[in-house]
Amino acid sequence: LDPEYAKSTMFGGPIAHGMHSAAFFTTLIANRLPGIKGVYVSQAIKFLRPVHIGDTIESRAEVTAKNDAKKRITLKTTAFNQNGEMVVDGEAIIAVMRK
Repeated sequence: LDPEYAKSTMFGGPIAHGMHSAAFFTTLIANRLPGIKGVYVSQAIKFLRPVHIGDTIESRAEVTAKNDAKKRITLKTTAFNQNGEMVVDGEAIIAVMRK
């Protein structure tokens, strides 16, 4: 976050910590898919591009598999910057609680 030091790095300026972008998946899963009945089991993450301070990030989750016996869903989790470039790619497994 130190602008002077950050100029000397491969990124050429300050960047956000990768986990900050990945943390948006938690909000997406808790509020949208599947909502308050979802409990994280695991999350695999690949950080593809740096996120610069001031970037706008859009997080997405898509169901790729459903396991009725275990009451779990698998999600493809991705995040894109304002230029449409994928900055995070991953997969989450979510347990869906009963009523």
